[in-house]
Amino acid sequence: MRIALHTKVRADRIEEYEAAHREVPAELTAAIRAAGATSWTIWRSGTDLFHVIDCDDYAALLAELERLPVNVAWQARMDELLDVSHDYSADGAAAGLPVAWEL
Repeated sequence: MRIALHTKVRADRIEEYEAAHREVPAELTAAIRAAGATSWTIWRSGTDLFHVIDCDDYAALLAELERLPVNVAWQARMDELLDVSHDYSADGAAAGLPVAWEL
């Protein structure tokens, strides 16, 4: 399945956000893959961040990662940089952007 998400980076933290994503821990990327993601891409336009995630089951992916220590640490780091964070709760599984058009 493919999920699109919208988050927002703080205007004064863009450089830190981009630097952090140049150094995503290998343990975290391995955990994301093990939880069922085959790809995760983030685009930035100003402070808007658009994520596209290809995974087996997005709700299961979130459930697997939500309490994983490496992800908890990463999300704490991201919470310092974001105005709108990625929602790992059960409600977050339904928070994907609706498809408006597809070719």
